Amino acid sequence: MLSQINVQKFNTLIEINTLINSNYGDVRTLLTHILESATRLCDGESSSILLLDKETNLLYFEVALGPKGAEVQQFTLKSGEGIAGWVVQHNKSVIINDVVNDERHFIGIAQQINYSSKTMMAVPMRVKEECIGVIELINKKNDQNFTQEDLEWLEIFANQAALAVVNAKSAEKAQNEIQLLRSQLQTDKGYHTLIAKSQIILEKLAIIERIAQTDSSVLILGESGVGKELFAEQIHLRSKRADKPFIRVNCAALPEGVLESELFGHVKGAFTGAVTDRQGRFELADEGTIFLDEIGDMPLNLQAKLLRVIQQKTFEKVGSDTSITVHIRILAATNKDIEALVEAGAFRSDLYYRLNVLPLYIPPLRQRTEDIPELAAFFLKHHMVETKKQFDGFSNEAMDMMLSYAWPGNVRELENCVERACVIGKGKWIEKEDLFLQKGTASLDEEGTRDLKTAVTTFKAHFIQKVLEEHNWNQTEAAKALDIQRTYLSKLIKELAINAKE
Repeated sequence: MLSQINVQKFNTLIEINTLINSNYGDVRTLLTHILESATRLCDGESSSILLLDKETNLLYFEVALGPKGAEVQQFTLKSGEGIAGWVVQHNKSVIINDVVNDERHFIGIAQQINYSSKTMMAVPMRVKEECIGVIELINKKNDQNFTQEDLEWLEIFANQAALAVVNAKSAEKAQNEIQLLRSQLQTDKGYHTLIAKSQIILEKLAIIERIAQTDSSVLILGESGVGKELFAEQIHLRSKRADKPFIRVNCAALPEGVLESELFGHVKGAFTGAVTDRQGRFELADEGTIFLDEIGDMPLNLQAKLLRVIQQKTFEKVGSDTSITVHIRILAATNKDIEALVEAGAFRSDLYYRLNVLPLYIPPLRQRTEDIPELAAFFLKHHMVETKKQFDGFSNEAMDMMLSYAWPGNVRELENCVERACVIGKGKWIEKEDLFLQKGTASLDEEGTRDLKTAVTTFKAHFIQKVLEEHNWNQTEAAKALDIQRTYLSKLIKELAINAKE
């Protein structure tokens, strides 16, 4: 038969576990509840939870209860200092029923707060056998001594306190990552994060840094889905116009009549439905930047009007003969062969030369496969938030497939693929079956478009990972097998983003 006090203890433990497992948000309140329960059920007079700051190697009082609880929270202890410091240093529990004569007792705090400690229990709070803090109970009531049973119960409470701290830190980290991710994905002005690790894209960004300092027009070329708009954003954000408007127009999305009004605005009565004056995108972009996407689809008569804006910085609204002057920078993009359009007479040659002052070609994803792991991880984090699911990452087989796939739809296709995998994936890892990629129909290996540098990098990463797995991720042994220094292996693991699959 369990005693009434033991039943009370068990019920208290169940209650605390329920709070911990329900993602209890206020960790300090939860730790206070744990400490209050431990103090009450072990008949302590005073008690404290001290947490270890690894950077400073100091113990600080997170929660302190009892007659001098508020006063004691101003103090800190070094690891090894006092009984609590000894517990952290040795990762061991202690019962001391003659505190005053114990050589480990740090009398300084007791003297300053005028509080005498007679008996004490102190136990480590452990996470995977590592001590992260201490729970201590002082002065058992009725001048009794703490018992071994008291100590065993306090160790259970310490384990719960450690779990609460770990859960709180994990929740805080996850929330911070979510907030960071959301801020990265899109700022208040609609800008997106540009993920780049490949040398070819880093070189493009270096060029953009120089381009951004001018007001010349830029023509951004590249296949559909490579992220031309993101590069246009980078030009604007790195320019002196960064705090001014960045206006986007998709020239292929609107019919000719609507596009003209969208670009240049209209006056009331200019056409049926024009019931009020309306500003166009060029007027809205004054002092800033306008980005004309899919410029190759712009009708010829609008091309003439656009050429005038570039040359004279003036235009008229639809239905008006009053000129409006704007000071803007024009960025344009197309996935079409613009020179072929010029030869065919479908695009004005004078406009092409005006736009093509500073051409910028964005290579397809198949030519910068070093970016694939970074992009995939970024999209996975985003879509885990959206789908409220959690994955540890991509399996080796899934990553192999992504690295060998040609990505005809480029970055846009990669994001869609990761989103789909996130929706249908069931395990801890995204598997190749979740990607739904037809490797045989669009493989880099089959097309022969993988460059030597990328192939070597990919082989190196997978070879090192295989050796690490063979040695149970013991870097010292793996380094010996690879015949390289352990420090160099650590550097390669970081550079190649090699992760252990649990």
